[in-house]
Amino acid sequence: MPAPAPRTTAIPVDGDVHVTPRYLAGSPGYGDAGFAPVAHWPHHHLDEGPHQLVVTSPDHRIRIGWSGDDYDLWTISAAPDAVSRPQWTAIVNQNTPPELVAALTAALAQDWADGQDHFLAAPSVYWADSVAPLAVAGWERTGAELGTVELAAPDGNAGVYINRSRRDLEDGTQLWAGPPGWGTRAEITFSPRTPSHLIAATAAAFTYSTPAARWRENLHPKLAALAQLTPVVPPRARVPTPRDLRPRLGVRPPVPLGSVPRWSTATTPSAALPARPAARH
Repeated sequence: MPAPAPRTTAIPVDGDVHVTPRYLAGSPGYGDAGFAPVAHWPHHHLDEGPHQLVVTSPDHRIRIGWSGDDYDLWTISAAPDAVSRPQWTAIVNQNTPPELVAALTAALAQDWADGQDHFLAAPSVYWADSVAPLAVAGWERTGAELGTVELAAPDGNAGVYINRSRRDLEDGTQLWAGPPGWGTRAEITFSPRTPSHLIAATAAAFTYSTPAARWRENLHPKLAALAQLTPVVPPRARVPTPRDLRPRLGVRPPVPLGSVPRWSTATTPSAALPARPAARH
């Protein structure tokens, strides 16, 4: 059963259709949803360099960079101190829904608030710990090369790839969604030392039933063909016409004559008048 989505800062609905599953929604072109869990952290707007915006934890050990117009749209990392080399890095491409990124930034915000440095924890020796939410949601292992692990969503439109020991392939864990292609395939790639619980939190977002709002005209046709689209605002019910209402109008039953309800105080025309007393002479 899919896990419920975590509560984060509310983002106004911006779109005319809801996309289900959310991992096929693509990117709307802005990262508001991904930054919502860390909206209270320091924001650094940069005029030069690969990133237009960098949001950091108050101690600058966690960094969330947004490039805006590059293929690698997000660069998220954590380091032991503000000037150290990142211990791990997550790269998110330009097709990834920011609602998925929000799961990672929410987990980072929670880790930092706890003050226990969980965002620097060593990853589990068991690969299954990082993808446990996917297994619970029914994702199954597929044929993978020796030294790697792959799982696929029930609809086949999303998956995860883990390189455990292949030195000729890129190290780390990659969550993906959508058909192959520059404008359709979403990818979130974690370096090998990423804490397992952060990968798991991001993976869980792929299983949430909550849809993502998008503008239909901006949604890639290949994604629209694979996803379920429903209007954000349901169509208004048709106003009934007089002809529609006519069959519903009943015929008022006639009022019976010569009878009066027992609670009435009126006198019927047929009621006998009392005798008048005789006049005295």
